[in-house]
Amino acid sequence: MGEEPEPLHRLRDVESELRIDFTQAVQGAEVPIRLSAPGRCQTCSGSGARPGTTPRQCPACLGTGLITRNQGAFAFSEPCRECRGTGSVIDDPCPDCRGTGVTTQTRTITVKIPAGVNDGQRIRLAGKGVPGERGGPAGDLYVRVHVRAHELFGRKGDDLTLTLPVTFPEAALGTTVRVPTMDGAVTLKIPAGTASGRTFRVRGRGVPKRSGGAGDLLVTAEVAVPKNLPADAKETLEKYAAAQPDDPRPQITAAVDGRA
Repeated sequence: MGEEPEPLHRLRDVESELRIDFTQAVQGAEVPIRLSAPGRCQTCSGSGARPGTTPRQCPACLGTGLITRNQGAFAFSEPCRECRGTGSVIDDPCPDCRGTGVTTQTRTITVKIPAGVNDGQRIRLAGKGVPGERGGPAGDLYVRVHVRAHELFGRKGDDLTLTLPVTFPEAALGTTVRVPTMDGAVTLKIPAGTASGRTFRVRGRGVPKRSGGAGDLLVTAEVAVPKNLPADAKETLEKYAAAQPDDPRPQITAAVDGRA
């Protein structure tokens, strides 16, 4: 027996694009989108027949939409030419959809964005695609999500990232700083002697996970170097440099001296 082809009223999938904010991607949201795409004809309710009439069973295929032909020891099935594989015949087609049961429509669909969705991820909405001809089942709608960048936060998997500028005195002497999270703020302790580029981990303040819980917030300290110093600050800094006996790069100095 040969492989049976799909009837012509098969369902069709649709793909759309949706741009959302970083916060919506992390916390989840319900976002409406407007689609201009084929939909079930409102005049004939998708039957394809003029209101007040109904399609009749195709006499050629007896409503199956397929015709089986025997060729020797083999049998092949193909879509019925009389009804174009729909299994029914329309004597008086709907004037709006011309017998297809489908017209182009503009509709609004609410897309539920799960918390933690990734940039470029596709969300499937079952049965929200293009309806099949003459009342056939609808396909699915696939929404591809694009996430806008955030002015403060970045993302690495389930972790959020944040760069925290600190002054040299704060890094050298230590301090406590209030840093933002996606749902509030936390107090972060910066120990004395913190090097620029050191990362601190705030547990459970990252992206929600599908398995439960959440990732972490990774805060990276970055020592801010002022571009312009007032005279008194410059003088104080020069005194500090003179009083600081330690070489911050002994291995580099040794390598240079050894090649002099």
